Amino acid sequence: MTILGGGGFRVPLVYEAVVAARERVAVDEVVLHDDDAARLEVMRQVLAQLGGTPRVTATTELTVAVAGADVIFSAIRVGGTAGRTRDEREALAEGLLGQETVGPGGLAYAMRTVPVVDRIAETIAEHAPQAWTISFTNPASIVTEAMRDHLGERVVGICDTPISLVRRALRAVGRDARAFDTGAVEIDYAGLNHLGWLRGLRAAGGGEDLLPGLLADDAALAGLEEARLMGPDWLRTIGALPNEYLYYYDFTREAVAGIAASERTRGEFLLAQQASFYERAAAEPERALELWRAALAEREATYMATERESQDAGERAEEDLGGGYHEVAVDLMAALLGGEEHRMILDVGNAAPDGSPIVAGLPADAVVEVPVRADGAGVRPLAGTSPLEPVMLARVQAVKACERLVIEAARSRSEETAWKAFAFHPLVDSAAVARRLVERYL
Repeated sequence: MTILGGGGFRVPLVYEAVVAARERVAVDEVVLHDDDAARLEVMRQVLAQLGGTPRVTATTELTVAVAGADVIFSAIRVGGTAGRTRDEREALAEGLLGQETVGPGGLAYAMRTVPVVDRIAETIAEHAPQAWTISFTNPASIVTEAMRDHLGERVVGICDTPISLVRRALRAVGRDARAFDTGAVEIDYAGLNHLGWLRGLRAAGGGEDLLPGLLADDAALAGLEEARLMGPDWLRTIGALPNEYLYYYDFTREAVAGIAASERTRGEFLLAQQASFYERAAAEPERALELWRAALAEREATYMATERESQDAGERAEEDLGGGYHEVAVDLMAALLGGEEHRMILDVGNAAPDGSPIVAGLPADAVVEVPVRADGAGVRPLAGTSPLEPVMLARVQAVKACERLVIEAARSRSEETAWKAFAFHPLVDSAAVARRLVERYL
């Protein structure tokens, strides 16, 4: 198993999940790749102190890292956290949303990232053509779509946010949180990464839809992060449970005001925290694991803290702490390589087995986020995705069009195409502002 971005802060989460799943899928070697040798060494120390049977090696050479891999986890951040902070601040300076994956910040991130993942995907295609690539790299819809041009269906994008939403909803209606994973419950979820909605929740075989009852129950909704963030009345109005990132679209003014009023952006918080961690861990390598655990706890507890504070949404629920994308990744790996079967929500191509689009109204070769079944034969969309209602589809179509334009702009380095991508995004309200952003981001 190769981890690209192997010096990244969250790498130990993936490694721990792999070690915990050793009876499900055997990994005998983990190869860490990063272009920052110092961060790579810190993560090697953390993994050594975690223990476990996989042999861990580290390299700054991409070809060496991917050659012979069975599965490749791509978790790179082009430009580092410093690039993220710049993306956030440039947007905020224009009165726009400053967030790393949504809006102008996400487009700027993609502009830097697409040429790099193109090179990575070309290298994988040449030196590990049979490997499965599991991409954690944001912005996930754009990056996965770019990599599919080189790797086809052997690259899949993952995010833990939609499956976490489903599990919270299942707990809220008194069902086992993993009832969808096991096939006991069917769901209707569709959209793009960080832009999707849960619109149906019923027992397998066409049972009663449990979602309307949940939406009508204030007490049950009180346990959902999304309801605390956006309010139960809004959820009832749209008749769905939105991905928590819809807050940035549905409450844009509140989001911008909250971030602008904060002493520092999320990126600035992480930049300072990670700089401190890596510096201390390099100076005290024997404490690398201890220092990492302390930094992780603080990072998780403060996730979307500004947004929750501005909406008086309270603290994150204990069961929501710790994330879960690494567990989603290992479940996917166990399905593709270990013979298990899992129902998941992943970023995949929009073509159903018969060639028709899964999300009606989007091109069949676009990347969408939908329920799938994963096993040794690959990843296939599950039936039951109903058409998005017009207001939802309009937003998804607009964002997808901008995503595809930004891929084109990143490859061609065309300022005009980039300008169009930024100007037509729903979270950018001025073509003049869009042009200024493009000039600064490029």
